[in-house]
Formats: sequence, structure tokens, C-alpha cells
Amino acid sequence: MEEPRHGHTRQASRDHIPDTAPRTRQGADGVRTALPGEEPRSTGRVGWVMFAGIGMMLVGCSQALMGLVGVFNTDFYLVTPDDLAIPVDYTTWGWAHLIMGVVVLLVGAAVMAGRTWGRVVGIVLASLQALVNFAWLPAYPFWSAIVIAVDVLVIHALAVHGGEMKAFGGGGTP
Repeated sequence: MEEPRHGHTRQASRDHIPDTAPRTRQGADGVRTALPGEEPRSTGRVGWVMFAGIGMMLVGCSQALMGLVGVFNTDFYLVTPDDLAIPVDYTTWGWAHLIMGVVVLLVGAAVMAGRTWGRVVGIVLASLQALVNFAWLPAYPFWSAIVIAVDVLVIHALAVHGGEMKAFGGGGTP
């Protein structure tokens, strides 16, 4: 290459080639991830995280509605409170479900925004929600089984693919 000011020719070398290639490594599962200290890249598996966020918001709404039923209509459930795994009256269970549902809904929105704290709290809440629904199983078996299954998928999605939402949506840690 010739520099126009001085009329000298410069040899092309690797030192003058800009490094624009992304620096990634390929994991055992075949997914390319960013090296430590670099921003993660979005992959096709970001859909799992979107599923987790949307699933948390939907299950949170349903959980809150189930809590309202427990608070205002204790005769809705056919099983007596003594037959539950933890013998507590339905009003107490209703408040627990209502509060947990609202919190899960809000954390699901944080997961969709790509917040790291939302991921961590989401895993903890999905685990806690699965345990609560396991105790609720005698009162509402079909719905409790669905919630437990969704919670297992949410935990998997957030634990394995959660970092990809940050690259996809540009969310941060605040």
C-alpha cells in the first residue's frame, strides 16, 4: 500500500488488519458463547428465555386468580383444609397464592427485560412455586401439576439460556 504523503509503500501485515471477528468459544452442546469479559451473543435459543418470562407472567396471573378464589370463595375446593399437605385454611393459602402470583408476574416482566436479577429471582421463585403447588396438589390436582411442569421448564430455561436475553434485548443488571 502506498501512503500518499510520503510516497512510501507499506507492507500489509497482520498488525494492520482490523480484528472484527467476534471472539467466541463453542461449548460442549455446540452453542457458541462469548468469552469471559465480553458481551454474550444472542442465539436461536433466546426463545427459551422468552418462554420463561411469558410463562412466569401467565402462571403468575393464574396463581393470583387462584389466590383470589381461595380468599373470597373457600367453598370452591372440594377437599377440606385438613386433607391438604399442610393443613392451613383456604384463606391463608389464598393469600399465599395471591402474593406469590403478583411477585412471579413482576419477575417474569424483569426476565423479559433481560435483567440478571430477574433470572436469579425467577429460578428461586419457580422452585418455591413448584413446592407450594406440590402442597396444594390435593385441592387442585390438574392445575397444580401444570404449574409444576411449567416451573420445571422455566427453571431449565433461565438456568441454561438466561444470559442470551441480555444480548437479545440489551438489558443490564440494574
